[in-house]
Amino acid sequence: MTDLVIESKKLLSCAIDLGSQILECGGDVNHVEKIITKICDAYGAQKTDVFVITSSIVVTMKRNNDSFTQTRRINHYNTDFRKLDELVELSSKLCKTKPNLFNLEKEISIACEKNVTHPFLELAGNMLASGSFAVFFGGNFMDGICAALCGALIYLFNKKLNKIWNSQLIFYLICSTMAGISALMLTKIGFCSNVDKVMIGSIMLLIPGIALTNALRDLFAGDTISGTLRLMEALIQAAAIACGFAVAVFIGGKIL
Repeated sequence: MTDLVIESKKLLSCAIDLGSQILECGGDVNHVEKIITKICDAYGAQKTDVFVITSSIVVTMKRNNDSFTQTRRINHYNTDFRKLDELVELSSKLCKTKPNLFNLEKEISIACEKNVTHPFLELAGNMLASGSFAVFFGGNFMDGICAALCGALIYLFNKKLNKIWNSQLIFYLICSTMAGISALMLTKIGFCSNVDKVMIGSIMLLIPGIALTNALRDLFAGDTISGTLRLMEALIQAAAIACGFAVAVFIGGKIL
């Protein structure tokens, strides 16, 4: 295997690494296709064909009169617009500076592994959001505190369950069930008086609003397959959330 072939395969792998991270952080498929194409073109690709959907990336690159194809399976998503912005800026920088392939691989690896948001800030954000929504929809101060505690529980489940299951359906079902049971238990022991407001505050953290927005964005952009997949995923997640809270109410009614 010649050095040119090895370099071309490494280039293609680096481009897909960056594209997959952008897709996982909430980037739209059209943008991912353009970024992968620009990186390959910047390093001398004669032609680059990219096909991206929500769960897969397929790239065929023609370089030095040889064709190379690689695929990448996307197993999970973690919407992070701050990291997304940094990755997009990095892609523009790489296309302009064109570092050697060793440095290219190193910069992309560092950017992909970097944790932009501190875990404490994520926890505080979850608690603040759930508590605020509980008060906004008519709850009192203690309802907001209880909703914040449920928001913290959802955050902990998010960190632990995603390492066990890749299925978002199971994650939303378990999180909504446990959040609902926690709200009922807090009401039972007298910490809050409006269990419905606490549940509303908790459920707002799980509503797939970004997923639905991304689905409509892809549909309007002409990416029918990706848009339809995202839309179905958002609807299934919403159904799982509803079922989870229904199970919590049923169990709470029987036990509590």
